Amino acid sequence: MHPGSRQGYVSISFVGQGSGNYNNSKQWRRQSCWRKWKQLSRLQRSLILFTLVLLFICGIASYPTVTEQFRGLTDGEQDTDTNSVLRPITPHVLPEPVKQGHPSLPEQLSQRKLSNKRGPPVLQNRLQRNGNTSDTAVEDKAADNKKKKNREEEGFVSPLVIFSWRGAVIDTDKATESIKDGEKEDSPAKQEVKLSKEPEAGWLKAVQEAFRHAWKGYKDFAWGHDELRPISKSYNEWFGLGLTLIDALDTMWILGLKEEFEEAKAWVATELTFNKNVDVNLFESTIRILGGLLSTYHLTGDTLFLDRAKDIGSRLMPAFNTPSRIPYSDVNIGKGTAHPPRWTSDSTVAEVTSIQLEFKELSRLTQEPQYEAAVAEIMNHVHKLDGKVDGLVPMFINTNNGQFTHQGIYTLGARADSYYEYLLKQWIQGGKKDNQLLEDYLQAIEGVKKNLLQKSSPNGLTFVGELSHGQFSPKMDHLVCFLPGTLALGAHNGLPADHMDLAKQLMETCYQMYVQMETGLSPEIVHFNMHQGSTRDIDVKLADRHNLLRPETVESLFYLYRFTKDRKYQDWGWEILQKFNKYTKVSSGGYTSINNVRDPDYPSPRDKMESFFLGETLKYLYLLFSDDPNLISLDQYVFNTEAHPLPIWPSAA
Repeated sequence: MHPGSRQGYVSISFVGQGSGNYNNSKQWRRQSCWRKWKQLSRLQRSLILFTLVLLFICGIASYPTVTEQFRGLTDGEQDTDTNSVLRPITPHVLPEPVKQGHPSLPEQLSQRKLSNKRGPPVLQNRLQRNGNTSDTAVEDKAADNKKKKNREEEGFVSPLVIFSWRGAVIDTDKATESIKDGEKEDSPAKQEVKLSKEPEAGWLKAVQEAFRHAWKGYKDFAWGHDELRPISKSYNEWFGLGLTLIDALDTMWILGLKEEFEEAKAWVATELTFNKNVDVNLFESTIRILGGLLSTYHLTGDTLFLDRAKDIGSRLMPAFNTPSRIPYSDVNIGKGTAHPPRWTSDSTVAEVTSIQLEFKELSRLTQEPQYEAAVAEIMNHVHKLDGKVDGLVPMFINTNNGQFTHQGIYTLGARADSYYEYLLKQWIQGGKKDNQLLEDYLQAIEGVKKNLLQKSSPNGLTFVGELSHGQFSPKMDHLVCFLPGTLALGAHNGLPADHMDLAKQLMETCYQMYVQMETGLSPEIVHFNMHQGSTRDIDVKLADRHNLLRPETVESLFYLYRFTKDRKYQDWGWEILQKFNKYTKVSSGGYTSINNVRDPDYPSPRDKMESFFLGETLKYLYLLFSDDPNLISLDQYVFNTEAHPLPIWPSAA
């Protein structure tokens, strides 16, 4: 406002000169002042008026409520007429004094979020905002922008936003129905009820809804087949044995999805047969089918599943008929014959040493010792073999002579990973009595520390690389993210405490493999930077940018949370579930693996939902979000490498 526009509002009182009557000194002083004012030049009078008006404006501007009004006018509400009268000013309402004692509900939630982000973000933001209501338009707008940013960071997007991929529509809707419920405008009383149930109830429901959505796709387009192809609404056969259905049986039981479980059980009872002229992979059939049937039998007590387990177990035994007793990789379960892959006479070390939990349990249940004897012989043989480096094993072993082949490469990734996992878990399964297994495991962990453990630059993430003919490679598979959970499990069972320290460090690294990607989903393989001056810790090659809906990170999150009760591990799992819902959920049913985790606009679906997404990933997420330590107690059960819980023998009925 121009200063001159206020000049007409200056009022000077005086007595007319014609009266000639001065009643008191005050009137005389007024007259004297007026004479002095008239004696001033026009320039002097203008300067005095300008100064007075300027002081008046400064006084108004310094008053808080007027300042608030000016700020409101500048935020899209200012009148275009600069000479118009200011709008009435609403008195500023001060916040109530802070009460001594326990903080209010919004304050508790706010404080908890600062130290440990927890619970559905939308609910948190609403409660915080209710406790700090803004009086100005600009503050409201800032709060809305912050809320929108938080929703985007947590994976919430508009329900109108969809991707059309190769003729199929993939939802990027809000993660689950439970989150939609959380976004409704509720009364404070209802919000308190929600808070008392969140995050556990809402997050558990979110996993159930994710499973139902995946199951719908499988039921509609791939029922009784091995794998769903959700984009093309079809299926893929690997063994032709209903792999996804069997892999998911115990998941449905654990998640309390009784209706889905009963329809799957009916298929097992009436449709499942292993009398087929088909080659199956020994390892994959053991961990998914045999392990899944044994686990479901233990959880339900239904002998249907034990009978089917006996059937498939006996049909896999021809794989062990080799000169070295190191099993072939492939078995024809109808003909009773076995053979190595067409291109080699080798088997993978991880495959032949990661079938022991299942076959040992089958022997215990059937009282038929041949199953346990076959797999125990493998472990005894590998224990004595040369070619290890500080307990680390090569990736391949020859089925004819029983020797390691392709020596010189040592990894905890593909082809070797679950060897280390099963050393510990067999020891636990047998009641911690087999010291040979324990010694091999402890030696291997020391070998990892000595040869494979390094830190990245610039943030010093601890990671597990690979050793290739004496040269260290900073390459780490997502598969290696099983290791934090395994280390934590060992520490829980009395192994050195520094195993838990290492588990926590590696857990952080595996989490960073997700959050440093543009989609928030981890690639299959990463390479860590180790050079000083690096700007980012993780690089991903173009061929390694796919995500297969793998479970290893959420598996380890489950173990870390179960043993430490640090709620950040649940938060991390919740973030991952939201990203799965945002980038891999297919509207017609199912979830798809994607090709490019670095491209959030077009992640490029692979049109395949692996059976382990239902068998492992969603199961571990559900167990992670549950605060019930008796839901598959880790003092009573040990999980096989496909997340099927088998009893620890001393506690078995």
